[in-house]
Amino acid sequence: MANNMNNTSPFTFVERIESLKAGILSGSTALLTFLGLMGLNYFIFTHFLEDVVIIPILFDFRLIIRGMIAFLSGFLFGITYRYVVRSDDNPHLGSGAVLAFGLVRGLGELDAKLNLQENEVLFVILVAESILLFAVTQVILDLALKQGWVKSFNSN
Repeated sequence: MANNMNNTSPFTFVERIESLKAGILSGSTALLTFLGLMGLNYFIFTHFLEDVVIIPILFDFRLIIRGMIAFLSGFLFGITYRYVVRSDDNPHLGSGAVLAFGLVRGLGELDAKLNLQENEVLFVILVAESILLFAVTQVILDLALKQGWVKSFNSN
């Protein structure tokens, strides 16, 4: 019976490799976007908004953990995104996945920051950054799918 299920399953070894490629590409993109946003925040907040207090960009344990979280979030987004968009041309599927992942990540950070009662401007920035992180990842993953570097999932 197990053999019969394996023959009809669309989740072949090749499909898993493609999902792994999508995950690694998306995780790497999310990590690089996260680091870019941290650098941009540091520049903006230290030079233009001196009254807003944020955690400075330091290569310490917190930044490493946050970078790992960004990579893992992007990795899971890439795998999920590949299955969500499949070979469809529906733009709402991709933007819906970006919004869902961005809001979950951003609102989770917002929830944690609310417990610390930080500056209100920071709340908006956290949610916007999370949505931007996945939007950039979507653009790169869409490019990879169109170029054939990562194959679309075909459930047929």
